[in-house]
Amino acid sequence: MTDNDYSFGTQHEPHIDQDNRADYRLTARARVILELESGPPGMLEDALSADKELVCGIRDISAGGLCLFSADPVSLDALLPAMVFLGNHDQPFRLMVEVVWCRPHESAFLVGVRIIESDETAYIEWVEAVAKAMSEG
Repeated sequence: MTDNDYSFGTQHEPHIDQDNRADYRLTARARVILELESGPPGMLEDALSADKELVCGIRDISAGGLCLFSADPVSLDALLPAMVFLGNHDQPFRLMVEVVWCRPHESAFLVGVRIIESDETAYIEWVEAVAKAMSEG
């Protein structure tokens, strides 16, 4: 699969790995960068060092959340800035996410995050992109 391959639902996934999102999910091969620590006020977002970021793969997406593959566990209830890279978009979506669950999966972790609606993020653009991907599926 490429970064812009999507398919509907998670019918092939074991029940244990499904989360409680109300929105329909698209499986996606893409990536997200979670900002684990914020820099001092006034620091440019793009000047963050790599040790303050966690790069994760995406298992599935919906308008309201993401399921991530992570090499490291992530703290529950953490509010984290995220940049979501989807293959068919030139720019990443800058979003705010809340970690809802985190559990071991094979040699890594699955992490469920809820996307927080905020005027200072690309929330509206994200919802529109997911709606478009679903209509094209």
